[in-house]
Amino acid sequence: MMQEPATTYLTPEGKLKLEAELEDLKTNKRRELAERLNFAIKQGDLSENADYIMAKEDQAFLEGRIRTIEGMLRHVTIIQEQTGGEVRIGSRIKVQEVGTDDDELFSLVGAAEANPLEGKISNESPLGKALLGKHIGNEVEFEAPGGMIKFKIVAIE
Repeated sequence: MMQEPATTYLTPEGKLKLEAELEDLKTNKRRELAERLNFAIKQGDLSENADYIMAKEDQAFLEGRIRTIEGMLRHVTIIQEQTGGEVRIGSRIKVQEVGTDDDELFSLVGAAEANPLEGKISNESPLGKALLGKHIGNEVEFEAPGGMIKFKIVAIE
């Protein structure tokens, strides 16, 4: 059995998204899979029935995801957006790569909500770890896939 994480850090919005996904999985997705399984069973010989095998695999994945989300929600800590002070989970941080004039804005979130394409970085990522506890004006250096990167913290919102 997988060990559940001690704490899942989520913003209020992230918690609502997870709860909505869980509700959809338990109602709509379970029903759709039950219908697929029922249809596949009616086709006869299950040992060579690709639809049945695929539906059973999808069912195992679905139930695993439901258990994962339930575990996360059991151990959730809601993070509030922070202003000023030091960088912590919930902070929005404006940084500037040292040597450039380009500002980038990141939100520091728990791993469950991380989405780099939306500027949401995990507190467990190299950049997230480097930023935690720092203040405006501090420089942080971290290992990225392309090598070492150094950012200066311009603002904490």
